[in-house]
Amino acid sequence: MTISDSLPDEPEERHSLKSQIEADELLDKQENFSRQQLKADAPLRMVETAFLASASSLIWFINNYFPLGPVLRIFFPVPIALVYLRWGNRAAWMAAVVSGLLLSVLMGPVRSLLFVMPFAFMGVLLGATWHRRVPWIVSITLGTLLGTLGVFFRVWLLSVLSGEDLWIYLINQTTDFLEWLFLKLGILATPSVFFIQVGAIALIIINNFIYLFVVHLAAWLLLDRLGNPIPRPPRWVQVLMDNEG
Repeated sequence: MTISDSLPDEPEERHSLKSQIEADELLDKQENFSRQQLKADAPLRMVETAFLASASSLIWFINNYFPLGPVLRIFFPVPIALVYLRWGNRAAWMAAVVSGLLLSVLMGPVRSLLFVMPFAFMGVLLGATWHRRVPWIVSITLGTLLGTLGVFFRVWLLSVLSGEDLWIYLINQTTDFLEWLFLKLGILATPSVFFIQVGAIALIIINNFIYLFVVHLAAWLLLDRLGNPIPRPPRWVQVLMDNEG
């Protein structure tokens, strides 16, 4: 190959080298911008996490001393779920821990535990499912299981602290309900102990399922307006809400 044959390749090599340098400079600028953005987001993440953890604790605190029925209860897990949607898994767990510690100082460790299990954990769970855009039936079912475990934890903890078996109180309430139901249905029989216990567990599950559905409905209406939407509800829910509107 002669010198004249290699000359046309030099501008292409020079152009390729220049393009590589420009690409490297652009990559460096993007990395610097990402680092600056992370540094700028760190204080905002900390402030929002602390604020929403405090809001969650405050809702529980107010509901304990000034109960407003189910209104405030609906929002127990929502602030921590919002932390997950905005800042991810680590920030949500930090919010759950901070809210528990704050309530431990304000109300004592027992009531703090009753909030953490299940509502703080439920906030993390709902945030994770909403972040992954899973259907409502999946997130409601998972939340129902956690809420049911929370009821059993509450009964166990309060039974240990009070020295009385509070499960018996729950069984008595279920017995009265089933006897009333049998009377209305015209069933001339007394429910067995096994049937009463199964009925108590079923009532707990149904109650938690309804609660989680209302939580999803409230979060759907609220978080959309805050710019952190959750997955869309089933079609029949949207139609029902449109008709109500």
